[in-house]
Amino acid sequence: MVTAGALVVTGCHAGTANAEPTLRLAVIGRGEGDARLLFKSAGISPEGFRLEYSEFQSGQQVVEAFNGGSLDFGGMSEIPPVFAAASNIHSFRQIAVQHGDVNNQVVLVPKGSRIRSLADLKGKRVAYVRATTSQYFLIKMLESVGLSWADITPVAVGVSDGAAAFSRGSVDAWAIYGFPIQRAIATEGARILKTALGFLSGNYIVSAHVDALADPARVKIIGEYLTLLRRAYVWAATHQDQWAGIIAEDIGVPVAYVRDQFARRSAVYELRPVTEAAIASQEEVARVFAKAGQVHGKVDIRALWDDRFNPIIEKAL
Repeated sequence: MVTAGALVVTGCHAGTANAEPTLRLAVIGRGEGDARLLFKSAGISPEGFRLEYSEFQSGQQVVEAFNGGSLDFGGMSEIPPVFAAASNIHSFRQIAVQHGDVNNQVVLVPKGSRIRSLADLKGKRVAYVRATTSQYFLIKMLESVGLSWADITPVAVGVSDGAAAFSRGSVDAWAIYGFPIQRAIATEGARILKTALGFLSGNYIVSAHVDALADPARVKIIGEYLTLLRRAYVWAATHQDQWAGIIAEDIGVPVAYVRDQFARRSAVYELRPVTEAAIASQEEVARVFAKAGQVHGKVDIRALWDDRFNPIIEKAL
């Protein structure tokens, strides 16, 4: 999932010498996780730098963009960096934690499905998004009822392809995150089999490209943006009815569905500093994927973390 919007920082665009530096923000999904929507709704905008946005379907795509050098700063769940750490390319560092809801990450089953428990997934076709929270919590859920990855027929698809497969009945269940849940419930009568509560930590990772962290000017901008993001989360937490209506209109579902999601949330979103607990949580993710045979090679999670922004995140607003 998922989860939260990914953020991107670059230097000045080519052009005049006085051009403002530009923060290019990568958004994963719509609704609550869309930084564009949140900032606009909260009336928050930067001073001295501009925002641009690009859209991604998953954190894995953000990692790929990091590796290709097209992004400098981005957000994702705990999972994609584990696969990145196991590779030969370590293009980013993790500088903060966005902690939030895990009940917006679920296994969905179609209307009328006879699947009533996680154990009923045995032998079934289950869609998921590779190298994301949906793959991780699906593995954990299967383990909780004595099943393994080999006990299901996993179907790796992107978010939009997964929605299409679920809609036409090509899969028996769908491990997914974010606004597609409310859409499937509202338009197709889908049912939540299980939420990720108890299976996910609620930590979503804010990362910056190593080149951005080597540039003092961009480090300053990153710090300023993190302060704006903290303010935006405070606005969302204190304007929940207004925020629910905005999200409902954005994703095209009745506001009652979003209010229901809010009522079931495990936590509201907030920005947290780098801590030993956060590092340990991601190390557990790496262990689970390695045990399931999904990650190969040495995985040094601790080497990806950078706590230089902790004073900014911990400072009172």
